[in-house]
Amino acid sequence: MSWLVWVVGALVLVATGFAATYLPRARARATSGRTAWSAAHAAIDSATVSRDAAPRALPLADELLDRAELLAASGRGATAAEEATDCATRADRLYREVTGE
Repeated sequence: MSWLVWVVGALVLVATGFAATYLPRARARATSGRTAWSAAHAAIDSATVSRDAAPRALPLADELLDRAELLAASGRGATAAEEATDCATRADRLYREVTGE
């Protein structure tokens, strides 16, 4: 019977160690994903404002902004958010060059 106490104690220690390692990593991953998507949405909003202020249409910038919006709609991981941010930032830069900002 005493061996059962040792087995249960060992299982509790292993489960506690797993939880102590896994939970902070999962929380950090979730936080970084939310932060990346927040930055992506802000970049898309900025590029949309720049597009509306542009005096003429820019096909390359429109394509980049459309790609960023499609990536944002997919809602995948942090990598997709970073790519959406990059596309929107490049589109914003192109629109701003046309408007002279």
